[in-house]
Amino acid sequence: MFTGIVEELGSVRAREGAKLTISASTVLEDSGIGASIAVNGCCLTVVEKGSDWWVADVSDETYSRTSLGALQPGDPVNLERPMQANGRFGGHIVLGHVDAVGEVVSPAPQLVVRIPRELMRYVVEKGSCTVDGISLTVFNLTDDTFEVAVIPHTASVTTLGHRPAGARVNIEIDVLAKHVERLVNADK
Repeated sequence: MFTGIVEELGSVRAREGAKLTISASTVLEDSGIGASIAVNGCCLTVVEKGSDWWVADVSDETYSRTSLGALQPGDPVNLERPMQANGRFGGHIVLGHVDAVGEVVSPAPQLVVRIPRELMRYVVEKGSCTVDGISLTVFNLTDDTFEVAVIPHTASVTTLGHRPAGARVNIEIDVLAKHVERLVNADK
């Protein structure tokens, strides 16, 4: 489980078929082979590592359902290790399971993102949503968009400072809303 608080802005070192190599330092400090690291909000597994890089095997399914398939060497990526049980919980519950790829309509600082209409039922005013793995508070909801205010610090230490209009971003909807819906509709 993650919190959506990005620890490090890494970069893509290489992408060779299913192998994605990421340059990083902070997230590698206590991550061994088999550890999970979220990349732009997508939970991946460390399968190789060096002092300033790590490799993940990325399935065709993951590439097709996330924005990771468009990554190229040099692209910045948001990195986060799983939350420690005894650590601070600064964002919201994030699984690292991308629900959809959204589109930036208007870039930061007043970021507007378009998502599939069917997911908007899970988005609530002043609720949480992750964009490229970043826990954000949403407002100004429409039928298929929401807005988030991106403070200068967040823009400088995450991918949101690099996402122009038209950019594709990974979206994870608040998991609690999906569980409540499932429970409410269980007998229908």
